Amino acid sequence: MYICSRIQNDESMENPTLEQKVKSIIEQIRPYLQQDGGDVEFVELTADNVVKVKLQGACGTCPHAKMTLKNGVEQTIKHYLPEIDHVEDIVLGF
Repeated sequence: MYICSRIQNDESMENPTLEQKVKSIIEQIRPYLQQDGGDVEFVELTADNVVKVKLQGACGTCPHAKMTLKNGVEQTIKHYLPEIDHVEDIVLGF
């Protein structure tokens, strides 16, 4: 689930913070997860550029949740924001 080609930069924000950029990307990823009964919620961006999220719905219980998190959510965010170290699900601890 690599959806980088479908994400659009939000040019409506003037000088967005890194957190705002992360949130914008997550909002654009959400519909793809929702199509399969899942969802993702932004929790925080740490000082060491770790994005913490909470997988919800079908994604919260799916045996492929780690793959969705790493190959979908994390890969997409890091494509647009290479300064992000990694993405963790606060429930699953990935």
